[in-house]
Amino acid sequence: MILNASMFLPILPEILLVALGAVVLILDLVLPKKQHRNIGWVTAAGMGVILLLSIPARPETEPSLVWGGMLRHDWLGFSFTMLFIFGAGITALFAMDFKKLGHRGEFYLLMIVSTIGMALMVSAADLVMLYLAIETTAIPLYILAGFFIRDDKSTEAGFKYFLFGAMTSAIMLYGFSLLFGFAGTTNIYQIAQSVREGGLPAGALIGSMLLVLVGFSFKIAGVPFHFWSPDVYEGSPTPVAGFLSTASKAAGFVVLLRFMMVVFPDITLQWGAVITAMSVATMTLGNLLALTQKNIKRMLAYSSIAHAGYALIGVAVISQVGVSSMVYYLIVYLVTNLAAFGIVASCGRITGSDEMTAYYGMSRRSPWLALALLVALLSLAGMPPLGGFVAKFFVFAAAVDANMIWLAVIGVLNAIIGMYYYLTVLKYVYLYRSEDEEKPLLVTRPQKLAITVLTVGIILIGTVLVPWFNWATTAAASVF
Repeated sequence: MILNASMFLPILPEILLVALGAVVLILDLVLPKKQHRNIGWVTAAGMGVILLLSIPARPETEPSLVWGGMLRHDWLGFSFTMLFIFGAGITALFAMDFKKLGHRGEFYLLMIVSTIGMALMVSAADLVMLYLAIETTAIPLYILAGFFIRDDKSTEAGFKYFLFGAMTSAIMLYGFSLLFGFAGTTNIYQIAQSVREGGLPAGALIGSMLLVLVGFSFKIAGVPFHFWSPDVYEGSPTPVAGFLSTASKAAGFVVLLRFMMVVFPDITLQWGAVITAMSVATMTLGNLLALTQKNIKRMLAYSSIAHAGYALIGVAVISQVGVSSMVYYLIVYLVTNLAAFGIVASCGRITGSDEMTAYYGMSRRSPWLALALLVALLSLAGMPPLGGFVAKFFVFAAAVDANMIWLAVIGVLNAIIGMYYYLTVLKYVYLYRSEDEEKPLLVTRPQKLAITVLTVGIILIGTVLVPWFNWATTAAASVF
């Protein structure tokens, strides 16, 4: 394989992320301990620069396989790579003022490495590359979840995440090995060709599909592989939990979508039924269990499970409209849930508690922070004119368009259930009084910047939706 400049353009974002990681590592070594907080500014600014410099790397022609067929250069992979970089930059801003987190250069380095893994995940066109990318994403996240080694909940979160992740990854890898054994190739598009030519028996296909789904379901916290997320989200440092619940989950959805659509086109009826059942179970269980939570991070964890169920509707309908709606949903969800976890991180850093009682009288202690939380939670609840409403509308409309009206009805009923626990938090924020009302919630400058960007984003995505939906449609078209 002859190397030339055009080969490096499709992986320009990954190259720039590696360069940023090197800068962070050098700064961690040379800066005095008192100035390590500034590494957060460098990381956030670096992510912004990478977003701008990556514009020339956008696909200009039809999707193509690059680097010997290991990666696929298309709008789906490029779009989500940009989203992951954005999410990492915002997370760096939220983490800066957590002394045990944001003042340590290894935190930023691990997050950058995980982001590189996500970027490779969504573009992977080969089983070997896909597995390596998944592990590159997951291993830094295992460490970040247990980053507070003197905190029992954090170490428990990291250990649980590692154990469950290793188990499901091994099952998924066994499914990959079966596909390689039957097809004689690791390239997923060549495997698809073997499937179309009838080279793989139906029983082997279905068995491999179920094994692979185990690993993907873990990544998106879909029922029945959801059980790890509440404990991990609660125990992890809150900025890490936000990154884990958005960027990592979105990467899992893209891999699930690409793999199922490409490798198993002949058994769409079977895997479509499995995804549909998973969608119903995931959104219903997530919403019902969220109703009883008193810890806001656990509530957001179960809420995150429910939102995975909504997004799965877009996969279950197996159409371009469904895929477009799922991509749009993930864009909205990443911005909205990052905002929610960022506000929880800001409040928890000041109050020292993640219990919902810590939010009593928040509207009097910090009116603008309460307003940002109002926007984030109402968007998660699906209230117009915010991004969450439009996202839910599109996935439900996709189900109706596919003549799966019953699935749309179940989704609407679950959305109504979900409104209850979001409004419960807002009741604490606006209607309850606190003994500490005279003490303002002093949010730091980087956190203010991140919350402002995300809040404006939630409103813009819901009101100026055409550019965003066109983006989602273009990304979805590259799958077909």
